[in-house]
Amino acid sequence: MISRFLLQNMDKRGYAFLAIVAAIGILVPLLNLAVPAGSPLHVPTSTMSLWGKYLCYALLAISLDLVWGYCGILSLGHGAFFALGGYAMGMYLMRQIGSRGTYGNPILPDFMVFLNWQELPWYWYGFSSFPFAMLMVLLAPGLLAFIFGWFAFRSRVTGVYLSIITQALTYALLLAFFRNDMGFGGNNGLTDFKDILGFNVQAQATRAALFSMTCVMLIAGFLIARGIVVSKLGKVVIAIRDAESRTRFLGYRVDRFKLFVFTVSACMAGVAGALYVPQVGIINPSEFAPANSIETVIWVAVGGRGTLVGAALGAVVVNYAKTVFTSGFMAPYWLFALGALFVFVTIFMPKGIIGTARELWEKRRKPGPTATPEPAPAE
Repeated sequence: MISRFLLQNMDKRGYAFLAIVAAIGILVPLLNLAVPAGSPLHVPTSTMSLWGKYLCYALLAISLDLVWGYCGILSLGHGAFFALGGYAMGMYLMRQIGSRGTYGNPILPDFMVFLNWQELPWYWYGFSSFPFAMLMVLLAPGLLAFIFGWFAFRSRVTGVYLSIITQALTYALLLAFFRNDMGFGGNNGLTDFKDILGFNVQAQATRAALFSMTCVMLIAGFLIARGIVVSKLGKVVIAIRDAESRTRFLGYRVDRFKLFVFTVSACMAGVAGALYVPQVGIINPSEFAPANSIETVIWVAVGGRGTLVGAALGAVVVNYAKTVFTSGFMAPYWLFALGALFVFVTIFMPKGIIGTARELWEKRRKPGPTATPEPAPAE
């Protein structure tokens, strides 16, 4: 019944997106594992991990599009939820190292031994369990979003003021996680991971499984977001975006709708961060940087705000361009190019890639005005 609801009235873009992501999730690992390295069809493990990172960013972009594109909440702090999910996964991976660390301590991670910590902090205890860690992946960003949204939305903070507060939130977390006494690795963060669920995290098969799982979670995140926006709840959320005061006047508890969507979006961002960490191999406080959250906004704007598919496309396109341009002579100018891209899209393509392409297609399909024949002269 749920699957029927999620798939009913799905447009062509939605079906195409699901088909493409599913095909990528199957074909890329097969081409990596089953095809010999010398074959032109072989996908190197490094390339697969790089595109796995892009897909994590795509899930993050969908989570932001849910609150910005459909609810009108411009969050400049979604990088904080992404990083919290990543730290939850990183803490689990650090607990799996055990005595194989540099200092051989079976309980304390290496950075705690180096800093002369005598015992494991209480908030690290449950992370030796994978189910507990996955619960924290959802609970840590979700709880933070719920508490923040409870106070912000009840106080009717909106617009640029809300955006500034979300940016201040992620900056505060950045400063906190930089401190060594917080117990999260300080500036260096968490790294040198060994295993995940008993499998070597660096093994080729494990990398392929992580890539496929990222595709599965991207599909699930898209379906959840779409299920929200096409439901009756989604219609109210869109009404809040377009006319919040009128929606409140009709009797709807606007703050509750905003809080629900904001919390769900934060949980999705946390899942994206959890998938990102084992594929990249490190999580540090730089993920909390406000610039990362602003860059996520650019992904959504480039792909098409309020489309979901466009947000994922924008994340992949912009990050692929970033990989290409930051590896050559253009590296010092990448940030200028990114800013110019955002200005260009805002002025000339305000609906992003997907929205602009849809407009052009509709104009092409619309028949032109038919000329009315002149009446014949009377005899």
